[in-house]
Amino acid sequence: MSLQTFSIGELAKSFGITPRSIRFYEEQHLLVPERKGQTRVYYGKDKVRLKLILRGKRLGFSLAEISTLFELYDTNPNSAAQLETMLQLTKTKRAVLEQQFNDIQMLMNELDDVESRCEEELNDIKRGVA
Repeated sequence: MSLQTFSIGELAKSFGITPRSIRFYEEQHLLVPERKGQTRVYYGKDKVRLKLILRGKRLGFSLAEISTLFELYDTNPNSAAQLETMLQLTKTKRAVLEQQFNDIQMLMNELDDVESRCEEELNDIKRGVA
């Protein structure tokens, strides 16, 4: 039984990214395709890794953090260390996002206040009060 393979173009198209992005992940040693001459050959495991890279980026993880998780997984796929690291990364990321959310809420409240004062002053001007 032969394994399904993918070209860089097929892989890029299936994730809606550019081949350049995939080459960048290769430069970062996150993907290591097989080579047949100048041609890159990707397998299912590469497709899964790319999916995990993109998911990690969507969640706000750096490529270094994603690389650390891959290294732990490659060393021992059922590693408690990998899970502990992932939990720590998610807790840290959650704390950062909660702070950003609180900052945004505070800014929205300030904008509401400024907007309200501007509307009041504008209404006063239009009524000839000012």
